[in-house]
Amino acid sequence: MKKIGILHGKERSFPQALAARINALNEPGITAEPVLINQVVQGEPTAYAVILDRISQDVPFYRAWLKNAALNGTAVVNNPFWWSADEKFFNNCLATKLGVVVPRTVLLPSKEMPADCSAESFSNLAFPLDWEGIFNYIGWPAYFKPHSGGGWKNVYKVRNREEFFKAYDETGQLVMLLQAEVVFEDYYRCYCIGGTDVRIMPYEPRNPHHLRYVVDRPPGLPDLLARIERDVLTLNHALGYDFNTVEFGVSGGVPYAIDFCNPAPDADRKSVGDENFNWVVEAAARMLVRKAQAHQPGGSNTTWGKFINEAAAGPAKKK
Repeated sequence: MKKIGILHGKERSFPQALAARINALNEPGITAEPVLINQVVQGEPTAYAVILDRISQDVPFYRAWLKNAALNGTAVVNNPFWWSADEKFFNNCLATKLGVVVPRTVLLPSKEMPADCSAESFSNLAFPLDWEGIFNYIGWPAYFKPHSGGGWKNVYKVRNREEFFKAYDETGQLVMLLQAEVVFEDYYRCYCIGGTDVRIMPYEPRNPHHLRYVVDRPPGLPDLLARIERDVLTLNHALGYDFNTVEFGVSGGVPYAIDFCNPAPDADRKSVGDENFNWVVEAAARMLVRKAQAHQPGGSNTTWGKFINEAAAGPAKKK
């Protein structure tokens, strides 16, 4: 029997519906259940062929457990090694190499020095930074947000240098991004499951959370939607995520990838709505079953993206 485990926190609607759907598929030798951990011994395998991770971004204990599980052959969605290393600034840098349009963005050091550091620790960093050059490149208004993280935590809209420096004073030891605003006439949030299935959802980030998928705009033109789907797949193939969302703000007919590092994206029925909820449950269930069927006991079942695979292959072996 191959077990699919669902590791989750306080969310209920999606994990419960997902387990029920996997079990309803009645695939021979495959069952799904919530993960149960009663002890963690180094180097020992888990009871699960596949685990869907919905919570380790908030619980370091789970992330460490998942790495051990992956080391021992469990297919973990999403790859806990890559997820631990990934962050938004790198993703934007990668997008510029993939031909996916992203807003102008700069990386900024934390306002406060990290613990156990001193001024000497930053002897390679100019002081002051070229603020005028940075502000001229980004323009106003701009968005100021952590280079790693999510959930709209510590995100500021700043309209001038005074607002920027006031916000900067509040960010402590967070490494931050300053990003040009995209004045969008259309906006989409897209599920990508298994690197194959894409769900393009009209989205309104300015609405209250429970109404962000309630959008009163005409549907996008076919060419725009085709480009969005292509960009979604390009990003997720490069990053190697099996469960992710990508957000696009459309300005002048051009889709700008705004946020595409969401490996535990919202899938609650109350926020995404019934149609989107049913789609993601079905797509995720079938993706996890495929992974269980392909699972090789004792082997490596970890998904790595095209970027990592090509880097590992070396220049001579790239195609």
